[in-house]
Amino acid sequence: MPTNREQPTWVPLPPRHQPTATPEQAAKQFYDVMRTRRTVREFSKQPVSKETIEWCVRAATTAPSGANKQPWRFVCVQDPELKKKIRAAAEQEEREFYERRASDRWLDDLSPLGTDEHKQFLEDAPWLIIVFKLAQGDDGSPVYYNTESVGLASGMLLAAIHHAGLVSVTHTPSPMKFLCEALNRPDNERPFLLIPVGYPADDCKVPKKALDRRPFEEVMIIDTA
Repeated sequence: MPTNREQPTWVPLPPRHQPTATPEQAAKQFYDVMRTRRTVREFSKQPVSKETIEWCVRAATTAPSGANKQPWRFVCVQDPELKKKIRAAAEQEEREFYERRASDRWLDDLSPLGTDEHKQFLEDAPWLIIVFKLAQGDDGSPVYYNTESVGLASGMLLAAIHHAGLVSVTHTPSPMKFLCEALNRPDNERPFLLIPVGYPADDCKVPKKALDRRPFEEVMIIDTA
């Protein structure tokens, strides 16, 4: 049994958010904000400040993680030439997906959403946030539950983006190794999500099918036993 393990140090719970409304009201208010979130593929050229993106990423880094290893990296791209390079590589993978890799059932499910291999939004959006998960620490140390941890952080990032009045789309070309090469990332990082961020175009539209949500009674079960 190891005897040199670091012992925990306990500190008081730091100050936390205290809503002025009741918990029920505060929860509903948050829902009312989040229920207007939409995946958007038509972006305005209106710029978004670096500080806005920074605060959104800071919110994402407050997520819980396995053994507090925080196995995430957020690479934020604004340069037009680099965005163009990423788009070209992504569309190459997407053509393979739509023409060869995807099953007929998969394509049938995507059909009412209107997606295809063309990814203009990768150039139109003022920012691309590429979320990487760490396969190990920068010093070679192990990480735990990295997929779950980065998934939690990504969800908080999307909420922060929406809360800031911006829109996004979660893009997952497969495979995504080209992002490591385009962004010159180290071997211990794996691409997880590619998230264009900005304001919606003035004439932005979303597919009607995307507004569907499963009946709430199917997704929340309260154990009454």
